[in-house]
Amino acid sequence: MSGDDAGDAAGREGDADATTVSVTLYTREDCSLCVVARETIESVAADLDGVTVALDVVDVDTDPELADEYGERVPYVLVDGNPAFKYEVDERDLRLKLLAAT
Repeated sequence: MSGDDAGDAAGREGDADATTVSVTLYTREDCSLCVVARETIESVAADLDGVTVALDVVDVDTDPELADEYGERVPYVLVDGNPAFKYEVDERDLRLKLLAAT
């Protein structure tokens, strides 16, 4: 199920006191909204102190079940396993969701 895993956690990597929050971004090729969503997630993650974001980017076209479930409804974002955003990621709301998940 895991696609283009970001590998290194986005955000403050060297902070031993950081809490890690998982963020899953469902995407597909040639999706301009998906590119913007990923940039927003990475930007917000880099600005948060005490929170490390483990970003997992999943291309729904690589899995028929995911393609059926999400289809054109991408980007779709889960924060800590919970549905958070569809189509657009709001920076302020993302920041609040990440802090609340810690």
